[in-house]
Amino acid sequence: MDWGTLLGTALGALVGVGSTLIVDRVRWQRDQTARQRDIKRQLYGEYLAALMRTRNQLKDIASSSLVAEDRALQAGEAFREGGAYELRYQMSITASAVVAEHSDASLRRLRDVRNQIQEGATGDDLKDAYHVLITVIKALRDAMRLDLEASE
Repeated sequence: MDWGTLLGTALGALVGVGSTLIVDRVRWQRDQTARQRDIKRQLYGEYLAALMRTRNQLKDIASSSLVAEDRALQAGEAFREGGAYELRYQMSITASAVVAEHSDASLRRLRDVRNQIQEGATGDDLKDAYHVLITVIKALRDAMRLDLEASE
């Protein structure tokens, strides 16, 4: 038996199996990255929607003709049911540190608006608070976009 032929066959098999394993690993990593990006994209969209939905509900409540006590109750209810608070916890474990910081800041500003309504503020009283809230939400959106581009 010729050892050269046997060695060549074994080396060829080793190279073939090794390259297949490397290609499979690269494909798996690419698929994992794509799945993570899709998960982030969905979560980011849901969180932004929850923030804006709650903001719009709070704005409607603040502009309503309800008595202050009813506005306060509805503001608390809108904040609880808007979904942003629960999604923030998902953000804290899924998003990058920068995005998580922006998401916390956005929720704090949203909570500030709710608190002001509960303290008796109405439509025009909240103009500055709405402006600050929209500014931090835009900063969050921009951080999310950067994070999604970085993960591609």
